[in-house]
Amino acid sequence: MTVIRLDHIALRYRLAKQRIPSLKEYAIHLVRGALTYQELWALQDVSFSIERGEVVGIVGRNGAGKSTLLKVISGILKPTRGRADVRGRVSPLLELGTGFDFELTGRENVMLNALLLGRSRREVRERFDAIVDFSELGEFIDVPLRNYSSGMTARLGFAIATAWDPEILILDEVLVVGDAAFQQKCHTRLREVLASGATVLMVSHVGRMLIDECSRCLWLADGQLVMDGQPAEILALYEPPKPPDEPLREPVAVEAPVERG
Repeated sequence: MTVIRLDHIALRYRLAKQRIPSLKEYAIHLVRGALTYQELWALQDVSFSIERGEVVGIVGRNGAGKSTLLKVISGILKPTRGRADVRGRVSPLLELGTGFDFELTGRENVMLNALLLGRSRREVRERFDAIVDFSELGEFIDVPLRNYSSGMTARLGFAIATAWDPEILILDEVLVVGDAAFQQKCHTRLREVLASGATVLMVSHVGRMLIDECSRCLWLADGQLVMDGQPAEILALYEPPKPPDEPLREPVAVEAPVERG
């Protein structure tokens, strides 16, 4: 069963060329028609489909359009052109802090973030202790998020996103936070999610993780889909092996020039 289908997706950002310091200045420029923009196509004619239960990795250089693609699938961004058809409840874990209020405590953010994911207050209360245990935050759960490290924030986000078996789980470079023990804990939880029949999309720059966890890989470059295939095949082209170091050559003696009188 196809759960994600993208047909000729394109997304354009309009970037203002002027630096406008205040809302008043913006309004003046707008009324005068003095605003100028630069168009940036973050995605261009991207098409693919994903079946239920597939684990799909996404690779590409910075600025290739990976995060934008995940936001389109999550419903956060609406494409400029094309159609995105997603069937199933999506649990996205994108940029650190997405869906969090850093002035609220971890406890309050568990409720806020889970509600944004479509969970009821009763469901959150039933899973709250399990979320805290998995995140290993302990007494920090009652501390405002502004005092959290990036790793603590990511651990809380991952714990919330996977507290229930999601239908579609979207991960944007979040399995590399924390120490080695916590990363292993995340991988174990990910395998439990996969065993439930969930569909997973993950962005990662760790090639071994994509080969171990994914059945398929997408390669993006300049907003376009370059290749769709097996992770090992794509990574061999995306990250070609470095040539061996050349052996050191013996130094060549150079005679000093003879001065002529």
